[in-house]
Amino acid sequence: MQHFRIVFSLFLLVFLMSCHQPKPRKPVSYKSGSFLDESLKRNQALLKAEEEAIFKIIENDSANTYFNSSDGFWYHYVQKNNSDSITPQFGDQVTFTYNLRTFAEDTIYTMAEVGQRQYLMDQQRLMTGLREGLKIMKAGEQVTFLFPSSRAYGFYGDKKRIGSDVPLKATVKLKSIKQTEQ
Repeated sequence: MQHFRIVFSLFLLVFLMSCHQPKPRKPVSYKSGSFLDESLKRNQALLKAEEEAIFKIIENDSANTYFNSSDGFWYHYVQKNNSDSITPQFGDQVTFTYNLRTFAEDTIYTMAEVGQRQYLMDQQRLMTGLREGLKIMKAGEQVTFLFPSSRAYGFYGDKKRIGSDVPLKATVKLKSIKQTEQ
């Protein structure tokens, strides 16, 4: 009988404990936009500083005429093709080479290191500024671009030689455009 009471008491204790429902905790959330606000302010200040550096480069380079693209970068022609009107379109295969330098003219990648590249327009990954820059070029042209970091490799860099938030100067030679049949 003593054994029965112990088993019954344990059973009753387990039963009563299992009936107790713990009160769920509410998640803690903060809805202050402070992180986003700070990030926005930082990025605006960064872009302003990079644009000032670009304007200084343009001001000091009286030998070239610079153009402002609607995609947020500036460029000038080293070699212009006035006899052709074809620019790369979606799906066209372009063959090109380029180099990358800092605004202080320190070489990051030479044309020899990069080598000749082939790219299917808007169907493969490519640095944003370079992708948009190729769209304004014609075969045989050579163009120097000034990319703010947001149009280059941005916050992450290229994980090799280009660090975080580095604006770039790129000289691109577009060798050929192979149009797709549409």
